[in-house]
Amino acid sequence: MAKVLAEVTQLPQVSTASNFFDELGADSMVMARFCARVRKTEGLPSVSMKDVYRNPTLAGLAAALTAPDPVGRTAPAMEPALSDPGPGAPHYLACGALQLFVFLGYSYGIALAAVGGYEWIAAGTGFLSVYGRSVVVGTLAALSLCALPVVVKWALVGRWRPGQIRIWSMSYFRFWVVRTLVRSAPPVLFAGSPLYLLYLRSLGARIGRGAVVLSRHVPVCTDLLTIGDGAVIRKDSFAPCYRAHAGMIQTGPVSIGSNAVVGEAAVLDIGTQLGNGARLAHASALHSGQDVPEGAHWHGSPAVPAPCPYPVVEARCCGSARRAVHGTLQALAVLLVYLPMAFGGLGLLLSQAPQLAGVLEPGPTALGRWTFYAEALVASLIVFAGAIAAGLLVMATVPRLLARAVAPGEVYPLYGFRYGIQRAVTLLTNRRFFTRLFGDSSAVVHYLRALGYDLPNVEQTGSNFGTEVKHDSPYLTSVGSATMVADGLSVNNAEFSSTSFRVSPVSIGPRNFLGNKIAYPPGGRTGANCLLATKVMVPVDGKVREDVGLLGSPSFEIPRSVRRDHGFDDLTAPGIRRRLLAAKNRHNAATMAGYLAVRWLYFFLVSLLFAVAAELYDLLGAAVVALANVLVVLFTAVYWVGVERAVILRHPPGPLFCSIYDVRFWQRERYWKVPSETYMKLFDGTPFKNVVWRLLGVRIGRHVFDDGCSLTERTMAALGDDCTLNAGSVVQCHSQEDGAFKSDRTAVGAGCTLGVGAFVHYGVTLAEGARLAADSFLMKGERVPPGAHWGGNPARHITGPTGAGSPNGAGDQR
Repeated sequence: MAKVLAEVTQLPQVSTASNFFDELGADSMVMARFCARVRKTEGLPSVSMKDVYRNPTLAGLAAALTAPDPVGRTAPAMEPALSDPGPGAPHYLACGALQLFVFLGYSYGIALAAVGGYEWIAAGTGFLSVYGRSVVVGTLAALSLCALPVVVKWALVGRWRPGQIRIWSMSYFRFWVVRTLVRSAPPVLFAGSPLYLLYLRSLGARIGRGAVVLSRHVPVCTDLLTIGDGAVIRKDSFAPCYRAHAGMIQTGPVSIGSNAVVGEAAVLDIGTQLGNGARLAHASALHSGQDVPEGAHWHGSPAVPAPCPYPVVEARCCGSARRAVHGTLQALAVLLVYLPMAFGGLGLLLSQAPQLAGVLEPGPTALGRWTFYAEALVASLIVFAGAIAAGLLVMATVPRLLARAVAPGEVYPLYGFRYGIQRAVTLLTNRRFFTRLFGDSSAVVHYLRALGYDLPNVEQTGSNFGTEVKHDSPYLTSVGSATMVADGLSVNNAEFSSTSFRVSPVSIGPRNFLGNKIAYPPGGRTGANCLLATKVMVPVDGKVREDVGLLGSPSFEIPRSVRRDHGFDDLTAPGIRRRLLAAKNRHNAATMAGYLAVRWLYFFLVSLLFAVAAELYDLLGAAVVALANVLVVLFTAVYWVGVERAVILRHPPGPLFCSIYDVRFWQRERYWKVPSETYMKLFDGTPFKNVVWRLLGVRIGRHVFDDGCSLTERTMAALGDDCTLNAGSVVQCHSQEDGAFKSDRTAVGAGCTLGVGAFVHYGVTLAEGARLAADSFLMKGERVPPGAHWGGNPARHITGPTGAGSPNGAGDQR
């Protein structure tokens, strides 16, 4: 190993007692190459980056690698190898055609219902008549949209059972229809409410009395989900009861015992069980086959027993009557207020002010007059700008007044007045449009301060926060001076039991750097000058960590920085930074203007499309409204692909190592901000997503299955034939650490599988047939051999018995 290390570090020789980072000057990319070389050398044990960080000398590493395998190194269950090749192009194309047909039929049905409802509302006379008709139409629409997934699920599938479904087959087509309807139904908006549990129960889930589900990641194979009395599933957690693997959809049970707690951003793979009273910590995962004993507290990915118990919120009186009243009031508010406003607003406007009808409905000849388009242009600009101004005003004032009703540290019962206030504060202050607009610029500091963040003595860098930051309460969130935060930070101020909640201050120390996708809990034991790596599990016990880096789940200490990270320190001198920051601010201002311009133009064109459809309604009827619905989806994809290609036309993303004050980094920030990605969710699980990926520049093979993967730099990612990408997986071809930015290409070979919530960093190669388990973090520069099974955070090779058949012994459903 000393010989290999000397070669990759380009040193004549190395001492077995020398520290890789402090004395030999290596960094994570160099050590990743070392690990790959060692794994390829016959006679040497397999070594991962986790081994390197935990044993930063050759002597310590050799001792650790020759010791018995630690707990959690062996996979409890291995997925089966497929005995026959997957379906070819005919099945792939036929499935796509059927999915398109369903979408067209659904669009036409929605158009017929919407047109009929609007005409009936518009026929009313007077306020009470229009309001009453709006209530009736809104109630029928809500009940229909809630009932449709339930009816379709029981009609097409019946009860879900453990087994396997070949992707792109007819069985998969039925799975996709049910999955799409279940996840897009209105009850999903009521996560955290008893109404949401009623919806899951109607789909077949076995949910006990007093359970609470706060995550909006909806379980699909609901008959395989068991949640005991008083159990809690906190926000951003995954328990879908299925996974995609090597061309198959594998379904399996997930069992959560009575009074158990699943922490924030946790992942429960199929075939897992959490015992009664057990607790799975935040940023943790149960891999297939893991069973947490009754009353145990586990953490990590994959989870292992925690050294100390995790805190639980004290119970409060919260009986069935309280839950029923809360759910009833929510339903009445929707049916009597929100839906009538949505369905009857325009009809009421026309009925009470008929003089406006001539402006809004100028007649069939309007399409030939330029004034029609000019008025639509001006109206869209006024509405767009007014909505932004009103949104900022409301966010800066209303939640601040509401939050006074909820005292920090006080335990309140669920489903009461204060619970509603806290949920309203969270909803009103987390608007993705604004965090994306202001993030990655100096303006984000002022925006977060206006929301209520405590940001003392801010040292402006122009990249203090990324474009994805969320919280439970901005008024209880503090971030120290000179701290920089990448995308995906979730500040979890609110803690929940099955009967109560409390909000607590969360303080992130000064001079920290926080990587991507971090869930930061109350009581996080980190202080000043810490580096929190991507997907790290923030510790809540032990000493306060300072002047170190933290990596993994459960986390362990690594160097705060390495020699390469200090290559741009000269740019932080006060005079130089002021000049560079001013230039960055000008560039970011132009980026923000572009962000607003392309979204206003999109809003105008979509509004114009529906206005044209309204003008042609008398001639073509509901068909023209259905056509407009379909054209909006097609136009959305074409428009945003065009915007993205225009943004990178002169500066396509590529491998890069530079300062955050380099114009090439500012161009990358523009690439992340100006285009949109949310429309991609429309195409999850269909062949059409591969078409969009190709248009965006992804080097993608044939028959790739993408159930909700995110590719942050599309032109730098390569996906081989028959890859399987699960929901919540990420391929990120960059990393920022303090003032340095690094980026490189990543290749996912043919037949590879990325598990639910898996994260692949830059400079990575997964060879053909490699598999990455759920919630794993594959670090930068790693090389995964052909057919290998890796898992964990950080990921490393997992060994275990192989077997035929599914993890639960069920057969295929071809």
